[in-house]
Amino acid sequence: MVSLDAIDLADYDRFQRNEAWEQFDALRREDPVHWNPEAAPNRGFWSVTKYQDIWAVDRDTSTFTSEQFVNLEEVDDDLMDIRRSILETDGQRHLVLRQLIAREFSPRNLMKNYETFLRELTKKTVDEALSSNEFDFVQKISADFPIQVLARLLDVPLADTGQLIAWGNEMVGNTDPDYTEHQFDSPESEKYKHLPFRSPTTQDVFDYGRALRDARKGGDGTDLISQLANKLPGDGVPMTDKDFDNYFLLLVIAGNETTRHAISQSMLALIEQPDQLRLLQEDPSLIASGLEELLRWASPVYHFRRTATRTVEMGGKTIKAGDKVVMWFASGNRDESVFENPYKLDVRRPNVDHLTFGKGSPHLCMGNALARMEVRLMFEELLPRLQDISLNGEVTRVRSNFVNGIKKLPVSVKPR
Repeated sequence: MVSLDAIDLADYDRFQRNEAWEQFDALRREDPVHWNPEAAPNRGFWSVTKYQDIWAVDRDTSTFTSEQFVNLEEVDDDLMDIRRSILETDGQRHLVLRQLIAREFSPRNLMKNYETFLRELTKKTVDEALSSNEFDFVQKISADFPIQVLARLLDVPLADTGQLIAWGNEMVGNTDPDYTEHQFDSPESEKYKHLPFRSPTTQDVFDYGRALRDARKGGDGTDLISQLANKLPGDGVPMTDKDFDNYFLLLVIAGNETTRHAISQSMLALIEQPDQLRLLQEDPSLIASGLEELLRWASPVYHFRRTATRTVEMGGKTIKAGDKVVMWFASGNRDESVFENPYKLDVRRPNVDHLTFGKGSPHLCMGNALARMEVRLMFEELLPRLQDISLNGEVTRVRSNFVNGIKKLPVSVKPR
């Protein structure tokens, strides 16, 4: 049992060692709104760890704004507008930017335009992976599948998917030396503080996106880039080059990373809790109904941050205007007061109202329906093909307190 004074949710190494959960448990039990100091130049943050408190913060954008940025980095005031994406935008402007491509991600549109394609792509991915009896599940399945979906949405060559994966790794894994030479917490990152993730690689992503946009301006394409290039936001204010840059960067990351880690974490859970794997194999209809439980368990994003706009009381603590307030979604998804026996994967668990995508928030993940479809299709195609699957080496995790990611998941399989 970890003591409160030993907790540090800013320590990336603890997350890489998968030690976050005991810290979350202690905080929910003893100090659900907890002040976590940080090393300079940061000033510390409030950790909100209980389900209901997280939900309340995420819905109340007037008290807890995204405009001061949504990760733990404290961005200089003069750089905020340069680096601002839709994630760091509230109110009407946020709404109209979402509306530019939101229809593409509606469940109806996805079923009409993408489900058949996605199922065939899933079959192809599974076929190629199961051609070997031993492989890295992340490399062959979790990373390969979502990035091909993203390539279709963006209408970019499949030959570019390796580069897109590498860029996503470097951005989201910007605290992991295996993923980047430009670590967020290194002194050298100060040179790149004007760029998202403090990484010069971000400029490569910007250049790639702008070239695609410029080639599609004035065209009649229906891909996401064409829509961003040719649609005027509903408030009549055109997107600037920087607006487009940051929107495109977000698509590259969000369109790949979260689904990838959700699939990896779900598969690891099924390997470690084989009774649940057997249930899904014996009754494949449980895959659709058990999907929300898999997403609760996976919790691919540990946290998002908000900033208090006024002094407010929560959990017996006084949060002051300007304080960072961090919603630990992964902790909320293990809240014992909401989910009985939360560390047990239960694909028959009823009414799994998890926080994974930002339940009830104006910032609800725009691609949540796509992610659900991708995860469902993958397990509908994969699990019936498996007679057996087991770990075949060490599971390694991303050194990050933002993404709950797995870098390597070596498995041995025996196909049916």
